[in-house]
Amino acid sequence: MAVSSSEIDFNYNEDQMRLKIRSMEIALDKIYLGGGKAKIDKLHKKGKLTARERIKLLLDSDTKSQEIAAFAGDGMYEEYGGCPSGGVVVVIGYVSQKQCVVVANDATVKAGAWFPITGKKNLRAQEIAMDNNLPIIYLVDSAGVFLPMQDEIFPDKEHFGRIFRNNAIMSSKGIVQIAAVMGSCVAGGAYLPIMSDESLIVNKTGTIFLAGSYLVKAAIGESIDNEELGGAHTQTEISGVCDYKVENDKECLKTIRDIMGRIGDSDKAGFNREDAIEPKHDLKRVYGLMPAVRSKPYASKKLLECLVDDSKYTEYKAGYGKTLITAYARIDGWSVGIVMNNREIVKNAKGEMQFGGVIYSDSADKASRFIMNCNQKKIPLVFIHDVTGFMVGSKSEHGGIIKDGAKMVNAMSNSVVPKFSIVIGNSYGAGNYAMCGKAYDPRIIVGWPTAEIAVMSGSAAAKTLLQIEVSSLKSKGEKITKEKEQELFDKIKSKYDKQISPYYAASRLWIDAIIDPVDTRKVISMGIEMANHNKTDDKYNVGVIQT
Repeated sequence: MAVSSSEIDFNYNEDQMRLKIRSMEIALDKIYLGGGKAKIDKLHKKGKLTARERIKLLLDSDTKSQEIAAFAGDGMYEEYGGCPSGGVVVVIGYVSQKQCVVVANDATVKAGAWFPITGKKNLRAQEIAMDNNLPIIYLVDSAGVFLPMQDEIFPDKEHFGRIFRNNAIMSSKGIVQIAAVMGSCVAGGAYLPIMSDESLIVNKTGTIFLAGSYLVKAAIGESIDNEELGGAHTQTEISGVCDYKVENDKECLKTIRDIMGRIGDSDKAGFNREDAIEPKHDLKRVYGLMPAVRSKPYASKKLLECLVDDSKYTEYKAGYGKTLITAYARIDGWSVGIVMNNREIVKNAKGEMQFGGVIYSDSADKASRFIMNCNQKKIPLVFIHDVTGFMVGSKSEHGGIIKDGAKMVNAMSNSVVPKFSIVIGNSYGAGNYAMCGKAYDPRIIVGWPTAEIAVMSGSAAAKTLLQIEVSSLKSKGEKITKEKEQELFDKIKSKYDKQISPYYAASRLWIDAIIDPVDTRKVISMGIEMANHNKTDDKYNVGVIQT
């Protein structure tokens, strides 16, 4: 029996997606080692657990969790030996059945020192806690600011000091903060646990002080060891700085679980949820539906059927603005409004062909109205990106594409229901903005291994930059052969392709994680659950958008 070309394409796409996922898993396995096995062994000999071991013991067993920014710092600071995961592990999970954010310094990476990306990642963790009224638990084991880069981590608005400002803001809002000093906690970093609601310190391994023994000796001539200066006995029985003295890491984590188990429930936002129904299609089917060649069109609605409950959705304005799919659906029981780029080539009412993945005036207008509807109905929004941008050319400009695009960005920006972004393919230019890119405060934004985030595609950018480069060289009297032109093109494209990869985006926290597509439903469901903890007094409407 002959195999159809569509089956061949499906199998090829599936193989390529599995290869991408396997590459991601290999990269994560390396990242999970932090500073390396030797550093881990050294930590264990001191009777301490690693950051990830601590988090595993702290979280409820057999519950869902989502690590945030595991790829932070990937490929950065190589002159200093690198900074896997930014030297800090952040996980959204459950402790004593309470959903919370856990932040744990990784002492195997430069003794848990703070690089610029470490600060950015900590601020992201606090932002998630504040946006969603989630308790946050800090497992502190850090040598403080990485001094060779202090100018990039210490003085600016979004630097180290912002963390303590956030501690104070969360305290004023009643967001629970628990901190455990499980290793070093020095200088300005000492304010974090003490600005939390309750603090613990591990005997013999935990120390907290504004200046260590060497600096004290240099500053005032006093000779004292670190344990006497700021160990568990000193800070719980003499100064009263910390609230609980515990004997080891395991007792510390058990005590935190006990404290968390006593927290009362907060008022919920009231997002609609019913019993979940699994999709009729295996979610892994998206492996074959997603083209390995990113320029190829594909059946976006079939892919959507793999993500939503019972593979059912109610499409809004199905016959209008067809390059965007706007639909009501459920994901793990939660009612959601989905805005998804349609990558099929379609015809509008006039019989004109419209390119898949491009936002036209009619589709932007439709999305604006749908976003307002979701706000009125108190329905969280899910944006699924595979967008090359807004339509260009004289016809679009004369038709007011800028005005219609601005409407969509306006509606999305002013939306008060929680927004979640899943970048499954392209996320280029103003299309990234309209589809709720990082600048527009999605509660969670993740990418599949096929994600690409940039102003434009690598090929388009390379062609544009090549024209500029060739023109510059010609103006200097240089003769450009076809071979030289191709060499320049390949060099420019190689650099640009590196910058549009999901790993480049994840290392800089433009997205919160790179995920296996099969985890998409889990990420959205956990995201809406955490958003549901934050009851708001704001009215759920965007207002009137001028036409």
